[in-house]
Amino acid sequence: MKDGKKKSSKDEDSVTKLEISEEPTPDREAQEQNLATELGSGPPSAHGESPKKKKLKKKDYEKELRRLQVELVKLQEWVKQEKLKVVVIFEGRDAAGKGGVIKRIMESLNPRSARVVALGIPTEREKTQWYFQRYTPYLPAAGEMVLFDRSWYNRAGVERVMGFCTDEEYWEFMRTCPEFERMLIRSGIILVKYWFSVSDEEQERRFLARLEDRTKRWKLSPMDVEARSRWVEYSKAKDVMMKYTDIKQSPWYVVNADDKKKARLNCISHLLSMVPYKDLTPEKIELPPRQENEGYVRTPYEDQTFVPEIY
Repeated sequence: MKDGKKKSSKDEDSVTKLEISEEPTPDREAQEQNLATELGSGPPSAHGESPKKKKLKKKDYEKELRRLQVELVKLQEWVKQEKLKVVVIFEGRDAAGKGGVIKRIMESLNPRSARVVALGIPTEREKTQWYFQRYTPYLPAAGEMVLFDRSWYNRAGVERVMGFCTDEEYWEFMRTCPEFERMLIRSGIILVKYWFSVSDEEQERRFLARLEDRTKRWKLSPMDVEARSRWVEYSKAKDVMMKYTDIKQSPWYVVNADDKKKARLNCISHLLSMVPYKDLTPEKIELPPRQENEGYVRTPYEDQTFVPEIY
């Protein structure tokens, strides 16, 4: 952005979606293509769509997810040993599957050095702070990984569309966000940004499913319902956001999230490729014999308060 001046709505409407690509090595590219064939999917076409729509079998999905989760553990051990600092941002449409991916990433990781940050509505005090100040306390120290379930990009999305920020605040964010992220990277932070893209039809299906599932109704807030009615406005806001914040130092990586299982595998596999690591799996150890009982008497059963065994 050349300056902090406002852009006309006509200019915003003309912004097109940026396509993000990376240059895989020949060996890795061949490996991924073979894996895609085994899992029933093909490489993306020129329009970003998979030429095959074959559904991924549950058995194949679980097997590959397990393999990737083992690799995530190796990655975490490498991050700890090398004292790296990793930040992963998850943004996208409501019901696009961000939470599901984050859950699968965290399942096998040690929460002492890997954590999820999902902030709620800012307090009145936080609203008066420098915008990024609210997020900086959650940045990682050496040896840590932090996953942001939504992040400072709230200003470019929901705050912009719902009118929770002024035009001046919005364009100031667009101007300063790239500089903020460059500062993070210069400080040694590895920053990876994902945008989860879901079709209108698939989002509608997931919203209806949430209404039917009592354990998921909390995911469908009044804000989500309002956002549903502003689909086009969110699309325009996302395109403008990507135009200004898809920078060389921290590009956006778009995840096709219409198929949840494939989206999880694709995102985790890509994340593993973003941080070169080595296998630090320790050798198996032999457990020593348990200490012999030399007169210890356990507390009587009736003197303890147990959880009722109703199952």
